[in-house]
Amino acid sequence: MNPAAGTALAVLLSLVSAAGYALAAVAQSRLAAASPAAPDGRGALSALLARGQWWWAVGLNAAGALAHVAALHYGPLTLVQPLGALTLVAALPLGAYCARRRVTRTEWRGALWTLGGLVGLVAVTGPTAPGEALSLRESLVVAAATALLIAALASGRLQGRERRGNGGPAARGLGHATASGIASGVASALTQTLTAALALDLPGTEPTWWQTALLAVLISGFASGGLLLSQAAYRGGLAAPLAVVNLSNPAAAAVIGVALLGETFRAGAWGWLVAAGASLVAARGVVLLTKGGTPEPTVVAVAVPAPTAAPAPAVPAPAATATAIQAEARPMPIPRIPDLTAPETEPTPAPVGG
Repeated sequence: MNPAAGTALAVLLSLVSAAGYALAAVAQSRLAAASPAAPDGRGALSALLARGQWWWAVGLNAAGALAHVAALHYGPLTLVQPLGALTLVAALPLGAYCARRRVTRTEWRGALWTLGGLVGLVAVTGPTAPGEALSLRESLVVAAATALLIAALASGRLQGRERRGNGGPAARGLGHATASGIASGVASALTQTLTAALALDLPGTEPTWWQTALLAVLISGFASGGLLLSQAAYRGGLAAPLAVVNLSNPAAAAVIGVALLGETFRAGAWGWLVAAGASLVAARGVVLLTKGGTPEPTVVAVAVPAPTAAPAPAVPAPAATATAIQAEARPMPIPRIPDLTAPETEPTPAPVGG
């Protein structure tokens, strides 16, 4: 297969993978909204395993992962991983449909910005040498460093504001989403290493069976951990955690690809500049998608009849009221009858002595 056909097939498989991951993300977010977590987190895993919706999400994630692995076989890591951001664009109408609302204009603008950035990244992505993968020693070092970073993100040690009580479910979800994206990106790099090991094309000495089995265990651990971390992240919503997952996933894979796998971009320094600008454009789109999750309010004019004014009771003036009260407090005058005088008092006779 020529390089152009391989790149086209990698892009097609990446689109299928993004669709599977989008359906799984919508199912996980609805499951998280319908299943409130306990304060201590106990019983959360057993409750998930008892839900059929969770297994549907696991199956969709597995289908997306298989398409992703196939895409990595035909395309470089720096091409396949950025296309994973299309998961957010696909989840946008799906999430709105399940929530029985319309996609807002801000969300559509964010989708266009994200697609523009992805087109720029794909345009400058260059092919790598076939069979390029991490060595076994590099795989173990990357796995150990990633495990420490994920533990710090999941426990909240890198979120000082949350420790001081300013964080909420959304803030905690962003930490889990970052850890989930990093875990998925590292799992992709290790998957590429396992593919090279099975093809006996791994750099260095030929791996033994237990080394290959160790790689498979590490991939399963990071993939499962990323799935559970994303489920915890969706308790704070769908748009923001999914956006962070789609940013941290290709970022982690790009760091590994450029630093350890020798992957690069076309046109040398200009390619790096175009890739940086395209990354900023895609990041702008993700921010718009994050902010545009609230439907725009619709203003409806309702005619409200004016209330009928009731006649006000007559209230006497203060001076008149005081005069009336004083008049009521005065005693009634006794009428005087003419030609009527008070009887005179007769003098008391003096006693006669003797």
